[in-house]
Amino acid sequence: MTLEDFTEFTGDGDGDGGSLDEADDGSDAAAGPGAESAADGGSAAGAAPSEAPEPDANDDREGDAFADYEATPAGSDAGLGVVSVSQGLRVAEEEDETSLKAFVTTGNRESVRLGKYLLIPYPDGERLFCRITGLEYAQEFQSDDATEIHARRQMRRDEFAERDYKFVADLEPMSVVYGEGEGMKRRMTDRVPKPGAVVEEAADDAEIKTGLKIPDDGVFLGHLSVGGEKVRTAAEPPTVDYRVKDDYGDGDPLAFRHTLVAGGTGSGKTHASKNVLRQYLDSDRTYPMGDGRESRMAVVQFDPQDEYAQMHDDNPDLDDAFARRLEREGIAHGGHDDTVALVPRVANATYPGEGHRAERVEFTIPFSLARDMPWLVAGSGLNDNQYPALLTLLNRFFDDYGDDGTYSQFLSYLDDPALKEELHESGRIHEATFDAVKRRVRGVPSGVFDQDAKPITELDHTLVRPGGLSVVPTYHLPTSRQKEIVVLAVAGLLVDDKLSNDPASDRIKETPLLVGMDEAHNFLADADNAQAQKVVQKFTEAAKQGRKERLGLFLITQDPQDVAESVFKQVNTKIVLNLGDEDAISSVNIPSNLAGKVPYMEKGQMVVYSPDNSEPVELIGLSECVTRHD
Repeated sequence: MTLEDFTEFTGDGDGDGGSLDEADDGSDAAAGPGAESAADGGSAAGAAPSEAPEPDANDDREGDAFADYEATPAGSDAGLGVVSVSQGLRVAEEEDETSLKAFVTTGNRESVRLGKYLLIPYPDGERLFCRITGLEYAQEFQSDDATEIHARRQMRRDEFAERDYKFVADLEPMSVVYGEGEGMKRRMTDRVPKPGAVVEEAADDAEIKTGLKIPDDGVFLGHLSVGGEKVRTAAEPPTVDYRVKDDYGDGDPLAFRHTLVAGGTGSGKTHASKNVLRQYLDSDRTYPMGDGRESRMAVVQFDPQDEYAQMHDDNPDLDDAFARRLEREGIAHGGHDDTVALVPRVANATYPGEGHRAERVEFTIPFSLARDMPWLVAGSGLNDNQYPALLTLLNRFFDDYGDDGTYSQFLSYLDDPALKEELHESGRIHEATFDAVKRRVRGVPSGVFDQDAKPITELDHTLVRPGGLSVVPTYHLPTSRQKEIVVLAVAGLLVDDKLSNDPASDRIKETPLLVGMDEAHNFLADADNAQAQKVVQKFTEAAKQGRKERLGLFLITQDPQDVAESVFKQVNTKIVLNLGDEDAISSVNIPSNLAGKVPYMEKGQMVVYSPDNSEPVELIGLSECVTRHD
């Protein structure tokens, strides 16, 4: 007797040589050793296929199977399944000690996905809000399915027999939800559900928001999703909108506790950022000031690709039906009329500005800003001895020339051999250090300072306007160093006036302000030279004091790992779109279950980690930009 006696199938299930699938009419769950005994008492195991007895005309082989009877079940099933105790049922303070599983019935298995939100009722009406963290098939019967016979039988089946296996979902308790309607509340998980309790998909908008701690009001980011599909409810609209807290009812608005948008090329981060910034510019959104006034937010956006000034214009692809959907959900949309492109004037550079209809105002960076921001002319590589020498030279220059002193005059000032000799002999600056500083200052790209345009220091009322969007494009600037000087000069001006007790501009000081910085990694990176450390120190201080000064940073980057850690630690809300780099994903420090999804997310999908706003969630942004976006 050989294995071939059992596995050599020569027929198609009819007559001699019939296969083991011959009686495979759904009763194969009962198949097992000895289940195929011949009716005449002969052993099926002892007969080769060619020796099979002729079938008796009166032999009804289907009689070996259970008879089918039509029956109408009483009532109807509700939910996805029930809480199971077969593998333990435990809720503990430590997540890895919790064991909560649900048996999913056959008809519901295709609709179950990792991350799906579920509810389990307690006898007193409270509900355990949880999500699926694992799915597995387990054997229903005590039999070995890793055998040749079982495999060959399965290979000849048209479909998988679900009833042969258990389908079990691992659940993570997230909160206990109680109350009804507007009085619904949540608390930490402190109870274990009853064995056999029905597990249902969360389908009530209010319960889902309560379970995840999502505010009802605030700045709209997107719609709640699981596995790239929007969560659907029984409400109208059926989606669950995700909003970021934007009032002082329970702490400070999260705009002033800073936002990071991280995403690779083609992930949709500019599209998403425009949609978020447009919400902050909504005419109905105001913030209380210290003097009792209510003021709208001003947004200043640094734009390396000349995309954000398009927010002045309507999106021609946004049809009436989509606009009505946005209105029903209270989402601001349409071009923002109060948009100004503040264009830096630099020698031998022309701003085309062909992609928008926003007003344009040219400005120049006055060299006088270097008195308070010496790192603007430091170039790179000044050490801890050379940087103080630069400060000495700048202070002495401005004492002699006043705030009208220009960059060209400063270069001439450094060419004076008598100055160099005097400082060397007095022991204040060694001659070698003097020469090193002079080389660095001369290395600053020409044509950045003191051009034929109005100084930015005189345009504070244009730069910062309650309810206004000021876009500073740098796409037309020839070198990265020129872009860096412009961005850091204007941003530094805003930060200094916001943090100062004696500001140069009351308008900047007294207006809620959101500073958006695209490609933030280029300006706020950690470095070992003195001037870069000063820049990071300034913006770290701005981030720390932002909440009380009503100053928010809105940082956009494809390389979050390069943003200085001291600034990064102050960011409360992280919006993470598709990132393919492991270091980048690791740096944003989001929960591991969501971090694993990031490389696979499609355009517009995002993970939001905002601990002071909600549980970490997956969202889908709007398919259309609410303003123009080419």
